[in-house]
Amino acid sequence: MKKHNFYAGPSILSQFTVENTAKAILDFNGSGLSIMEISHRSKEFIAVNQETIGLFKELLDIPTGYSVLLLHGGASLQFAMVPLNFLNNKAAYLDTGSWASKAIKEAKLIGEVDIVASSKDKNYSYIPQGWKVPSDADYLHITTNNTIFGTEIKTDLDVPVPLVADMSSDIFSRPLDVSKYGLIYGGAQKNLAPAGVAFVIIKNDLMDKVQKTVPTMLNYKVHAENESMFNTPPCVAIYAALQTLKWYKQKGGLKVIHKENLRKADLLYSEIDRNKIFKSTIPNPDDRSIMNVCFVMEDKYKDQEDAFNSFVSSKGVVGLKGHRSVGGFRASIYNALPYESVEVLVETMQEFEKKY
Repeated sequence: MKKHNFYAGPSILSQFTVENTAKAILDFNGSGLSIMEISHRSKEFIAVNQETIGLFKELLDIPTGYSVLLLHGGASLQFAMVPLNFLNNKAAYLDTGSWASKAIKEAKLIGEVDIVASSKDKNYSYIPQGWKVPSDADYLHITTNNTIFGTEIKTDLDVPVPLVADMSSDIFSRPLDVSKYGLIYGGAQKNLAPAGVAFVIIKNDLMDKVQKTVPTMLNYKVHAENESMFNTPPCVAIYAALQTLKWYKQKGGLKVIHKENLRKADLLYSEIDRNKIFKSTIPNPDDRSIMNVCFVMEDKYKDQEDAFNSFVSSKGVVGLKGHRSVGGFRASIYNALPYESVEVLVETMQEFEKKY
């Protein structure tokens, strides 16, 4: 049975990525060696690394004056690495979910944190509006997409201080104006590659403003000067990321991908709003994520959750169970998920409605 993969992360990757990476694990470019065992200092892997960074810059239209880093530690290490490098006076944070809260917790270990706004009062079911950034903040940190709660900041903000964004789960889902950001980071295991590599897009002059002594492995400038080769990089994950970026380019770039994502999200949200059994956990459509669609059953149908989970499983739908913080269901509809899979889920929801 064909599987329809709605897992939140690690999540679905394109068949192009999976198949090409699998081939390279057996034999990398006809070298007789696996991508798992080739030297990261070899000219062959250096070419992979450089091509990956080049496609990052091309697909995101990254302006000159920025570096792309491919690092270990996932997004979670960036929670500490950002304030270690840039928190001098105080940092501003927007609290929109679990990952934003984790970033705030790490920053508080390093210095003063000003939480400019929070949606915790309503279980992170909305994006706060009308907040202001202190002019003396070293940076503002936001989490653009909230995988657990299903909200998303869909525009590039204009703020008077360097803007730092965790884009782990919505990078490459839409075109960006990178020039509005001082630093963008994320884990790879949603729209890029298997877990194991994190990406950082950083404005070069920001690295020159670091005022503190930072441990070598946590210093952005060290990694930039060494082209992400200061220590052994996660070679397989980087190679897989390269395949994903090639696939994005073949598809026509981020404008095409964004259009597809909007189409998938509209199909699913329309069914949730129509269906008598289900309801969205995010009341304002403007705040709803196009990557992670969270929904629950109407109160009078709550006792049918297990039945619905079994029903969707029988249709080949996997990874739909919601996070324990929200309950219900979460359909992660990342770039690689085909429209057909969303159609199957919608048809299954309609069948279930007729049955119950």
